[in-house]
Amino acid sequence: MKGYIEERAVDIANYIIDYNATVRQTAKQFGISKSTVHKDVTERLIQINPSLAHKARLVLDLNKSERHIRGGLATKEKYLHKSTANIH
Repeated sequence: MKGYIEERAVDIANYIIDYNATVRQTAKQFGISKSTVHKDVTERLIQINPSLAHKARLVLDLNKSERHIRGGLATKEKYLHKSTANIH
């Protein structure tokens, strides 16, 4: 594996852990695709630093389990703004 990919995988994992970041947030921060973030954490990092990979995976799994809640809150917020905009 190329050195910069290994370094990126470690940087991504640290970012996810430090900021409790989602795959989408991480991809945006690093300017890469969500699939690349996922591949770096689940496949590449496990070979480089299994302990760090496990910690990052715990955060991603938690975020995934809470995803439906965040989605519901975003939808609720959207419609709250729509209804108040119609009042004015």
